[in-house]
Amino acid sequence: HASHAPPSIAIKRHSPLGEDDEPPIMKFASAAAAALLAASTVNAFVPVQIAAAPSAFRPKDVSVRSARPLAMTTVADDLGIPEPKVASYPKLPASVHPGVNTGQAMVDLLNHAKENGYAIPAVNCVSSSGINACLEAARKNDAPVIIQFSSGGSQFYAGKALDNTDFRAAIAGAVSGAFHVRTLAEQYGVPVILHTDHCAKKLLPWIDGLIAASERYHESHGEPLFSSHMIDLSEEPIEENIEICKDYLARMEKIGLLLEMELGITGGEEDGVDNTDVALEDLYSKPEEIYQVYEELTSISDMFTVAAAFGNVHGVYSPGNVKLEPKILDRAQDYINEKLGDKAPEDKKPVLFVFHGGSGSALEDIQEAIGYGVIKMNIDTDTQWSYWEGIKEFESKYHDFLQTQIGNPEGADKPNKKYYDPRECMRAAELKTVERLEQSFADLRCQQICGLGDVDEAENVLGPRRGGLPV
Repeated sequence: HASHAPPSIAIKRHSPLGEDDEPPIMKFASAAAAALLAASTVNAFVPVQIAAAPSAFRPKDVSVRSARPLAMTTVADDLGIPEPKVASYPKLPASVHPGVNTGQAMVDLLNHAKENGYAIPAVNCVSSSGINACLEAARKNDAPVIIQFSSGGSQFYAGKALDNTDFRAAIAGAVSGAFHVRTLAEQYGVPVILHTDHCAKKLLPWIDGLIAASERYHESHGEPLFSSHMIDLSEEPIEENIEICKDYLARMEKIGLLLEMELGITGGEEDGVDNTDVALEDLYSKPEEIYQVYEELTSISDMFTVAAAFGNVHGVYSPGNVKLEPKILDRAQDYINEKLGDKAPEDKKPVLFVFHGGSGSALEDIQEAIGYGVIKMNIDTDTQWSYWEGIKEFESKYHDFLQTQIGNPEGADKPNKKYYDPRECMRAAELKTVERLEQSFADLRCQQICGLGDVDEAENVLGPRRGGLPV
């Protein structure tokens, strides 16, 4: 990192147990989760102390608590599955590793994005298939990715038949998805930040459950289960928004969780939240408000990002209906630098910004925002469409093979099993999503970031005993 960077955020390990004690077996409902937690006694990949110097976070004595390291292990070691083929990245900080990155590694990755002028795609997922498509796309583009779950997406992941009283299903679904990501991100060789999306005030019990899961995971693994959480109190008075975020940040930073907070309202509709009729002025944050957030949160910790509003809208609309003003972010950085005076960072970007409502945005607006400190852009609407488009095109191509179990243009007695096998339309959806995400990685200048080069073609991937399937 550059020599002007402030002192590093050191990862210090304090065992919650005695020096000779082994971590307890943690009781998760999932057998896979229980096996993972019982087998693991360390924080995977992270050395005793990483002397990195994250320039985006203000100079402050921040300690990210972590468990005593006994050995260098991976999730693959814990579960007894094949070891991943990738262990490190030639072009990324040494702390960044395949799998879910938390604490110092996550901080280093976000700072690398800011310093090198790219933003990381943050993709909402509602299924293991969607997660796998994200991992495939990230490896294909030789880049990191942020995988995130909304409360509704988490509930769907658990199954819509599961009771969601007190957000039970949404908590269980997000935790289940987290273990899926942790297991397979290593195998794909992809550095991942594991995040949760919009959490309005009424959804705070959902986040409470996930933070509790991370705290419990931290006891045995020395890192949180998730990397970060978003709390969206943009509809509340700014003072209440900040105070609640400060309370959560104080709890989260103790185990290395990063907080994303929203200031100003993102228009449009997403996951049951309808802001289509919001007042126009609420779509644009003011520099004074962003500085107020910055000043208040840095009094607690530097482990936060800000989703400021600059005309962002969820969904896709006709050209001209979305009026982004990325220069709002630039003006905010300038305003904060002026307030900080000699304490301002040399790169003049004290805030790490997040871009919400990016679907359908003009490329020049996206890349201008990156220049002002945006390090993450959310993607949901476009990948929802790409997943459906893959299924739609598959049905159109093989329509005559998908009407009955037996009988198609090749003969009245010909079976159609290999066409209506659900893996087929799902794989078509994944491929279309990978294709769409490649555009997103390119738009965000997030390609060839890791230094691994092209991915090798997968082997031994044929379908059922009769051979390969159509896709």
